[in-house]
Amino acid sequence: MGWLQWADDAEAVGMAGIGEAPGGGAAAVGFLGLGIMGQPMALNLARARVPLVVWNRTPQRCAPVAAAGARVADGPRDVLASCRTVILMLADESAVDEVLGRDTERFGDVRGRTLVQMGTFRPAYSARLAADVHAAGGAYVEAPVSGSRGPAEDGRLVAMLAGPEEEVRRVRPVLDPMCSAVFECGQVPSALETKLAVNVFLITMATGLAESFHFAERHGIDPALLERILDAGPMASAVSRAKARKLTTGDFAPQAAIADVLKNSRLAAEAARERGVSAPLLEAAHALYAETRELGFGRSDMAAVVHALRARAAAPPDSAAPA
Repeated sequence: MGWLQWADDAEAVGMAGIGEAPGGGAAAVGFLGLGIMGQPMALNLARARVPLVVWNRTPQRCAPVAAAGARVADGPRDVLASCRTVILMLADESAVDEVLGRDTERFGDVRGRTLVQMGTFRPAYSARLAADVHAAGGAYVEAPVSGSRGPAEDGRLVAMLAGPEEEVRRVRPVLDPMCSAVFECGQVPSALETKLAVNVFLITMATGLAESFHFAERHGIDPALLERILDAGPMASAVSRAKARKLTTGDFAPQAAIADVLKNSRLAAEAARERGVSAPLLEAAHALYAETRELGFGRSDMAAVVHALRARAAAPPDSAAPA
């Protein structure tokens, strides 16, 4: 079921909490957070003719979405007052708490609203937030996504959904303009736990690719040749092709920034330790991303982790970072 059919059906039956806009009329969706991922996601909603109300701390980020037909809100409270369904794509847990006014009377604004949490945070944090939202009279669905800026721009993200079955069913069609696939994972926080498992593979794979190019570099192998060989082989994927291109050209414009990957690797490493999971590759990758940020590449793409490998290779043996 697509967005327009869903909106028509929801309005026809007066679907409480999601389908009917305050004051009547077509259902509106709110979107809080228009960063590297949030802006293209919101653009895809606007281009799909979803009535959209957006807000971002840096107002300039709203301009392209407004040009596509969205209304720019005065603030988060305006979004919550205008929309029954509100997507959160905020930077971190503190930003979510601040924007929603958690632990203040402003948090009462979530009453009668469905919050769709699409960021990547600690599963335990999400579980507590879900409990608080439900206690305040709202609904809460986890919907973290796998994919970077490119898939976000193309509407090819993969979403993982968790929450009460009825709420998940109501939210799912809203994701269609942003995602090529949606998977239901059970109850909160199972979607975030699943997303962290996906991230373990992504992070270690991308780090291994950077190490491969660093190995080739130190042996005088043409990186363009290596790129072509990898692209022709069975290990090639959309991610490997994108990151290999960056490693070959040295263009580290961010699709997934080092700082964000460092956060995600930390979340996964912490979750692994909490359950007694052995994750030596993840721990090694996490250390490398931390070193890359310290080298000044926090806003560069995750493929820039190759700079940490180069720095280790250039350092005297007794000062090299542990593997």
